[in-house]
Amino acid sequence: MAPNVPEQYKKGWKPPFQEQDAAPGKQHKLNPPPLDDITADGKPYKPAGKLEGRKAIITGADSGIGRSVALLFALEGADLTLTYLPSEKQDTEEMIDLIKKKTNNSRRIQALEYDLRKEEVCKELIKKHLDFHGKLDALVLNHGTQNANKNLPDLPTEQWHETFDTNIHSFFYICKAAIPHLEHGSTITFNASINFAVGHPELIDYTATKGAMIAFMRALSNQIVGEKAVRCNAVAPGPIWTPLIPATMSKESIEKFGVTVPMGRAGQPIEVATAFVYLTSADSSYISGQVIHVNGGVVIE
Repeated sequence: MAPNVPEQYKKGWKPPFQEQDAAPGKQHKLNPPPLDDITADGKPYKPAGKLEGRKAIITGADSGIGRSVALLFALEGADLTLTYLPSEKQDTEEMIDLIKKKTNNSRRIQALEYDLRKEEVCKELIKKHLDFHGKLDALVLNHGTQNANKNLPDLPTEQWHETFDTNIHSFFYICKAAIPHLEHGSTITFNASINFAVGHPELIDYTATKGAMIAFMRALSNQIVGEKAVRCNAVAPGPIWTPLIPATMSKESIEKFGVTVPMGRAGQPIEVATAFVYLTSADSSYISGQVIHVNGGVVIE
């Protein structure tokens, strides 16, 4: 392995346990920070204009995978509408500053502080995007929540409903509002999880929403890809170092985080974000209704 490759890409690397008081956590508090635009060969991500002219919505773009997706989309030429929660304002501002620096301030970016659990807010998101950018042709739904629970009888009913409201009901609201405005060749891409396929015992409600997300994506693809030529796909990450992890997982889980997959390490946000670039670009023009598994080598049947 080349000497300039970051430690995070070496076999056996796992994130240190870092408690945070909310889920998801904050990226600016993570040490070491997740890697947003450094690839596994230790080099900066090299854009090729794959998304020039695209006008994209990326939800949950303040940190982790969403942050890396936003950065790579901007590097590839896309203009962006980004959503975040009030508690994520610092991470969002730092991320936008990074995009401006990396692109010489050449991208139009709109950042909206939205809680997407309400349908009216999701409708407003689409309207605000169209008012600002004039068109919508790439939708990346990345936002989500998770809270660990080891015993189903103790899982609060309120948490179950909140997880579904955030992780799947909002996806329905946004897609319902967006589809009439998506043109030929547009894309919808969901951020799912390996957990829909393996069944995480500490994340029953979260896992259930991810299973629903995959089913929704496949049915939606079958409904619109032929008539509207809008492609729908999903990315299903495995153990990725993001602010979602330390805010929800036990110390015991963190001890095993990443090292149990065949590659023997936790993944980085950029390793997932490149899959979103691929599924949004013309490179994947014959792919719809599919799931890309970015999980360190775990085979999903």
